[in-house]
Amino acid sequence: MSEIAIETKSLCKRYRSHLGMGLPPTLDGLSLRVHEHEVFGFLGKNGAGKTTTIKILCGLVWQNQGEASIFGYSNRDKRARSLVGYLPENPYFYEYLTPRETLDFYGKLNGDTVAARNKRWDYLSELLDLSDIANQRVRGFSKGMRQRLGFAVAMAGDPRLLILDEPMSGLDPMGRHMVRDLMLRLREEKKTVFFSSHILGDVEQVCDRVGMLVNGKLHREGALQDLLTRETLRVDVVTRDVPEDTIAELSTSAQRVYDADEGVCLSFSSHDDADAAARKIYAGSGRVVSLTPIAETLEDYFVRQQEDGEGAS
Repeated sequence: MSEIAIETKSLCKRYRSHLGMGLPPTLDGLSLRVHEHEVFGFLGKNGAGKTTTIKILCGLVWQNQGEASIFGYSNRDKRARSLVGYLPENPYFYEYLTPRETLDFYGKLNGDTVAARNKRWDYLSELLDLSDIANQRVRGFSKGMRQRLGFAVAMAGDPRLLILDEPMSGLDPMGRHMVRDLMLRLREEKKTVFFSSHILGDVEQVCDRVGMLVNGKLHREGALQDLLTRETLRVDVVTRDVPEDTIAELSTSAQRVYDADEGVCLSFSSHDDADAAARKIYAGSGRVVSLTPIAETLEDYFVRQQEDGEGAS
């Protein structure tokens, strides 16, 4: 059985306003487990408590109540922090340094020898495609270049656990693709990845399990195949060359009718309704371009669970 990489028990965090008044709890009894060698997606709306949880795990802020541990070590123990590589949502760098100098600096902080730092640079520069920008000053870097360097800094000490706060935020499709591929490679290398994200399509592609926060509480946790019902939400029928009176007749039973690139799309709530519509289209000498069942996505599930969780609060 795999080791527990992250565990929290009844974790609570409450901040105070500038006037000293208590605010609603940011975290309210969070109990969570993340297993070693998995990619775990941490989901929730803005203000749900994701970043606060990450900062507690990294020892940047302390909880008011409850426990948090990394591979069995308390988050207050420096041994826990030595096992973690952390990438904040907006990483800060010394702007006058180059990527090579930046990695060398963090290698020195880690106590690595010159040979070890050089070896780590060779690995990370190849993994994150840093060679072409190795000697450029960070001050001129784009968001994507900074994110690559941020990953390199997080991985400088060869940590067992990567904790990433919104690693895909603000990246273009190529940047997000790079991050997804990197997470999958890290899993192959027996690393553990714990990350928060708003980009649910990317989460769905890389995560083994997810946890969902609603108002500081863990609302749902589990493997995607167990959480998502995969029930058919609707069936889309795209048709062409259909008489207007037939479209009008079909519209009475369709959930939605709209113009698509390939023709007219009619959405139905069941396979039976979609099949009946296809038969009418053929009877009217029309063409069915496609008939596509649409299953629940992680985004659908996220919205549904947020509404359920907030309604129960």
